[in-house]
This record gives sequence, C-alpha cells and structure tokens, in this order.
Amino acid sequence: MVLLRQLLGDVLRQLRLRQGRTLREVSAAARVSLGYLSEVERGQKEASSELLSSICKALGVPLSHVLREVADQLALAELQHEPVMAGAPEHERIPAESIPATPEGITGEFRADMVAA
Repeated sequence: MVLLRQLLGDVLRQLRLRQGRTLREVSAAARVSLGYLSEVERGQKEASSELLSSICKALGVPLSHVLREVADQLALAELQHEPVMAGAPEHERIPAESIPATPEGITGEFRADMVAA
C-alpha cells in the first residue's frame, strides 16, 4: 500500500542524499527540528505546505519539482494496481479495472451526476 507521505519522504530523502547532505544540515537550513525532518523523510509525519516549502528551499529545489517526482511515483504505483488509499475499507475501494482510462469512458449518467453535484 502506497502512502502519499511515504512517497514525499522518499523523494526528499533522495534529493538530500544526492546532494551529500546530512539531516542536521538540511534541518538547520530549513529551520525544522532534526527529529521532525527525519519523521517526514520516513513517511511518519505529514508536512504542511509551509514546511515543505522550507525544506525545498533548504535543498535548493523548487517545490514543483518535488511534487512532480511524487506524482510520477504515485502514477507508477497506480499502474501497478497497488492500493493507494491507506486504511480505506475494502468495500470503499474502487477496482482499478472499473476506472475509465479516458473522460470518454465515463457514462453520460455518471457525468450528469458529476455536473449536478
């Protein structure tokens, strides 16, 4: 099961390690506690947009780049039919084969419901 916070943490850790920087260096530059940054990187904490922005500035990487990397990894997980919604009861999950590949694959009735909502 893939969690968004885990993907985000993985991307942030990979960027930090590619730069050869320590958690201590990045946490000081981002003005975030070392422990909290570690928990974000391990996917144990969900970072606010302000915190993400601060971490990205400390890494010298645009937030859009980080989010694009996360989106790419999430798309790969979805293509591999891994459940993305952690903790969702089985009866609430939508089988991947029932999700239309294109907007044209959505029936008129479903589309009308979407517009009415």
